[in-house]
Amino acid sequence: MSTTNESSPLPFLEGRAHLGLGSWHLGQGRRDWDTEMQALIAGVQLGLSVIDTAEMYGDGLSEELIGDALRQLPPGSGQPFLVSKVLPHNASRRGVVRAFEASRQRLGVRCIDLYLLHWRGSTPLAETVAAFEELKAEGKIRHWGVSNFDTDDMQELWRIPQGRNCVVNQVLYNVQSRGIEYDLLPWCREHGVGVMAYCPLGHSDLIGDPLLAEIGDRHGVGGTAVALAWAMRSGQVIAIPESGSAEHIHDNAAALSLKLDADDLARIDAASPPPRRKQPLDIL
Repeated sequence: MSTTNESSPLPFLEGRAHLGLGSWHLGQGRRDWDTEMQALIAGVQLGLSVIDTAEMYGDGLSEELIGDALRQLPPGSGQPFLVSKVLPHNASRRGVVRAFEASRQRLGVRCIDLYLLHWRGSTPLAETVAAFEELKAEGKIRHWGVSNFDTDDMQELWRIPQGRNCVVNQVLYNVQSRGIEYDLLPWCREHGVGVMAYCPLGHSDLIGDPLLAEIGDRHGVGGTAVALAWAMRSGQVIAIPESGSAEHIHDNAAALSLKLDADDLARIDAASPPPRRKQPLDIL
């Protein structure tokens, strides 16, 4: 994969920043509800206007928290770009419609911007795609995509009628997990599919990484901003770090104005080399 900051626009984002807000553990008691809600509001106001969630997260609690945050956004904040996901066992034609309606109600919106299949299950892909296309035709979702799909999964999707309407593949990607750079990321680039990176800060261990902190010091930012700028460097990747703290979200937002130079990228490559062969897709 190229280590330059070349541009690869993602038209479905309509000019929004490639840095968003994850919600895997939000609304589930790690912090109090209001603190996490205010963190989401702070993130949107800082320009992190892509909010990712799923019906699985806290059995809908994360969607409910986001719904509360949306209702309390100050006037003029703009409408965030909402992403949610359907579980594989709900991915039948009727199941998708039921799951979508439940997510829509928890979020308190009429339309979800991007709706993803969380991972592959026993339902044929063609059936799930047909359900997504039905929701899109009815104006209930604007776009659809997939999550945790490897290259062979994407190739299969591309052979399905209307499968090429997929705009995103959400996968694990960070400095310590670079396997997608060998074949999946190039395939997605070639076929116009955006990549959404979940856990772009790893299992929180990248937050204290000495090399990233050192590079950050050179640029006047924290190590988390370095990790996020690295993930977004191709212009093809949207990073969705989770944080229920407004302070952490402010630290993350510094990545929006950070451009890593060739020396920074070379040092990261030396510490965490890019893949030289196909690797199994990392999944959490």
